[in-house]
Amino acid sequence: MPPARWWALRWLLALLLAGLAAWLPGPARAQSAGSVTDLQLDMTSDGLFLSAYMDFDLPAQAEEALHKGISVYFVAEAEVLRERWYWSDKPVAHAVRYLRLSYQPLTRRWRLNQSSVPFTGVGLGVALGQTYEGLADALSAMQRIARWRIADPGMLEPGARNVVHYQFRLDMSQLPRPFQIGAMGRSGWSMSMTRSAEVSVAEPAR
Repeated sequence: MPPARWWALRWLLALLLAGLAAWLPGPARAQSAGSVTDLQLDMTSDGLFLSAYMDFDLPAQAEEALHKGISVYFVAEAEVLRERWYWSDKPVAHAVRYLRLSYQPLTRRWRLNQSSVPFTGVGLGVALGQTYEGLADALSAMQRIARWRIADPGMLEPGARNVVHYQFRLDMSQLPRPFQIGAMGRSGWSMSMTRSAEVSVAEPAR
C-alpha cells in the first residue's frame, strides 16, 4: 500500500475512534462523597427511634438542576432485621422518609418538604415543609435526623439480636421523566450512604 494511502487510512481511523469515544459514556466515577458519621438507636416503651447525622455534599448536576428550578428528591430508609442462625434474617420493620429540596427563584429561598409517602402521588398538603434562606441551611436540616420512630412497640422480640440497616440516597425515580432519562447512569447524579447498627430488647423481669 502506498505510504500516502496508509497515512490517510490511519487518519480516518483516528477520527472514527475519537468520535466513538465522544459518543460513549465516560468511565463511571465513585458516588458523591458522603457518609453516615453517627447513628444512634433508642428503644423505649413507645418504640424504636433512630437518630443520625450525615456528612455529604450535593452532586454537581443535582445542584445545577436545583438552581434551574428543578426539585431534587431524597429517600431515608431504615430496615430492622432479626438475625436467625438457622435461616435468613427476618424482616421486622421498615420505615421510609421522603424529602424534596427545591429552590424558589422569586424569593431566592430554599424549600425542604418531608413526607412518609412519595411526592409523585400526594399533594403538598400532606407534607411537612420548611423554608431556608440559603442552601447550606437546607442541607444542614437534611443531614440531621432526630428521633425518627422506625418500629412500633412489640415489633422487636425480647432477647433477640436485631440489626438496623439505614440508607440515605438521592432518588432519581421522582424526577420529571426527561430528567430521569438524561440522568440515568450519570455519575453527577449519584449519592448514597449506608450504615448499620445492632439493637436488642431486654428480657422482661421475672
